[in-house]
Amino acid sequence: MNKKILLVSIIMLGCFFMHGQNVGSSPDYIKALTSEWKGERFPDGRPKVSDAILERLKKISLEEAWGALRNKGFQNQFEGDWTIIHPEEAMTGRVVTAQYMPLRPDFEKLVKAQGKIENRAQQGGTNSWPIDVLVNGDVYVADAYGKIVDGTLIGDNLGNSIYAKSQRGVVFYGSVRDQEGLDEIKGFNGWIKGEDPSYIQQMILTSINAPIRVGRATVLPGDVVLAKKYGVIFIPAYLVEDLVLTSEFTELRDEFGHQRLREKKYFAGQIDSEWSEEIKKDFLNWLNNYPGKLPMSKEELDKYLKERNF
Repeated sequence: MNKKILLVSIIMLGCFFMHGQNVGSSPDYIKALTSEWKGERFPDGRPKVSDAILERLKKISLEEAWGALRNKGFQNQFEGDWTIIHPEEAMTGRVVTAQYMPLRPDFEKLVKAQGKIENRAQQGGTNSWPIDVLVNGDVYVADAYGKIVDGTLIGDNLGNSIYAKSQRGVVFYGSVRDQEGLDEIKGFNGWIKGEDPSYIQQMILTSINAPIRVGRATVLPGDVVLAKKYGVIFIPAYLVEDLVLTSEFTELRDEFGHQRLREKKYFAGQIDSEWSEEIKKDFLNWLNNYPGKLPMSKEELDKYLKERNF
């Protein structure tokens, strides 16, 4: 009996170590990392946040998104100080993560052998492997430990491949080369820490779709990224829809308040503190007669107003 138990333990331990050596995380592991998400998922296990929410998120300010996350206890989701290929264009998408480390030959041998088992491309460098898994709406996010010289993860060839697969761009805590060529890829954008003409060397890919660190932020596969001129925020998938609606409502509230202050209808202290019933009634009437198109549906707005105290 003891021999059978020992044999089972050895088999389970072997499976554990085999799983631990995977380059790409398993769907079960990704589901465990994102267990609070209750919606549709991709085959790799990542949450499938809707395209409509991703589009609405583009219009949310970084401050609004940051504030909404901090109110939920997420204080380490922002990173700033980027070089941006097209600074005036916002980018949102579903995160595919990759981690790189300084090259160690024995570890590189293991990574490449495991990559072969996982049917990953054997020609070219391992920096092409994360690109191969991208689908439409994905953003390739990499921790390249801030390496600039000899740390260029992509040039314009890989940039074209990334855009063809994802219709998005990249967020690299590292560098790229041929930024002029990348700039010419229509629709492609990138948030990077630097640019250099050197090619990648003395570094190795260690994981795809595992948790990574991007400066001040902890990033999980399946997060949603909001990248704008003044920084990047990584949002847990299960919080995105609520964050968008809350931020849209807050911006409407601010728009109303600013208008009424310009009209000198209320004092600044009245708008900048808890609203009276008179102001609330005025705001609801203002919403009902909003001159443009509301960012959310009437059903979403009604539900929000019933559940929240504004």
